[in-house]
Amino acid sequence: MEEISTGPPNPWMQGIKRIAKLLLHQWLLLGIGVVCVLAYFFPNVAKHGGTIRSEYSIMYGVIAIIFLISGLSIPRQKLFSHFLNWRLHLVVQVISFLFIPALVLAVVHIILAGDPGGKIDRAVLAGYIFTACIPTTIASNVVMTRAAGGDDAAALVEVLIANILGPFVTAAWTVVLIPKTAEFDLWRFGGGGLGSMYKDVFQQLGLSVLLPLFVGQIVRWTWPDRTAWVLLKTKLPKWASVCMLLLIWSTFSSCFATGALQSLSAQSVIFVVLFNIALYIFLTLVCFIGSRPPRILGSRKWSEPMFKCMSPEETIAVCFCGPAKSTALGIPLLYAMWKPIDLYTKSKTSVPVLLYTTEQICVAHFFVQLFRRWHARLVEKEHVEYAGDAETGMAEVGHENHITRENSIV
Repeated sequence: MEEISTGPPNPWMQGIKRIAKLLLHQWLLLGIGVVCVLAYFFPNVAKHGGTIRSEYSIMYGVIAIIFLISGLSIPRQKLFSHFLNWRLHLVVQVISFLFIPALVLAVVHIILAGDPGGKIDRAVLAGYIFTACIPTTIASNVVMTRAAGGDDAAALVEVLIANILGPFVTAAWTVVLIPKTAEFDLWRFGGGGLGSMYKDVFQQLGLSVLLPLFVGQIVRWTWPDRTAWVLLKTKLPKWASVCMLLLIWSTFSSCFATGALQSLSAQSVIFVVLFNIALYIFLTLVCFIGSRPPRILGSRKWSEPMFKCMSPEETIAVCFCGPAKSTALGIPLLYAMWKPIDLYTKSKTSVPVLLYTTEQICVAHFFVQLFRRWHARLVEKEHVEYAGDAETGMAEVGHENHITRENSIV
């Protein structure tokens, strides 16, 4: 019987398959580009108060779906153990509420000294000080931590703690750090009432985070096997990434709808875009070093608990929670804090919050790939070392048995 010759593979088809596989692998990044384009051309659809009422449909509904999935996926024992993990809280919250504000304040004063002509808009600088003081984001860092193979329970606990502290810390901390010069008087003395803001923030935290998380935990505890089967078959954790695209869509729609971004000078826009990327990368490095400090720091008995290396999974959670900032809390808080200030100025002040929280997701997408490979390498190394130890142990047992047999013969 004659064999059918298939011939050499078509190089064009192979190239198309490679490109398709690459695009499929980077679907989240492509999705971010698509929703940004949609937000630019149709900003009124997903803006705050727009066609789909994103302040409810996305800020409540979509975030609730993300935390329902987290509640279904995370064992409650892990949540309880992380609530008692004082070092995890210390590293994340100190970086978020102390280190980042100090760093940004230093950069702002350097810019003020080098830019007396005001090419960088002062509203942008005030917005950066505010951005530095807001807590970590509610949803995206949990999704990114899970995607990178990190401990999403640790990320979830830090989100809850930060967003409970945030409304009380951010407002006072921002006013203290605003430069004491005449050009910033508008933001130092233009404060509004925060009572309604506290009500809105804690209402959102309760309805979109705590309630769905509690429901998910109850379902997981009541039907553990069936819940695990549903998660496996439906791939629910991956849908959390789709939900994140809707958050980005809403954020950019509000930004373009106000016209704040378009009204800024080219120098201000270039500065904001590039500074956000550099800041996020640098803060991720700081978080990594804070989680896994040099061994020499923990060489003493008294310093070991403070400088002990965290597990790779906890390290990934810290690296996504520490540098991140929240639009969901940041924008309502900004508008409540400076209620008497005109809308145009408030919109310009909100640009650092809007762009930083969007760019952090784009940059974090690349860190997901990086941390996933790093984690896989560590796991593979542990397996090799375990296999080596097992072989050594078997060889030692065999040697001892051989000596025993020789002794019995003698």
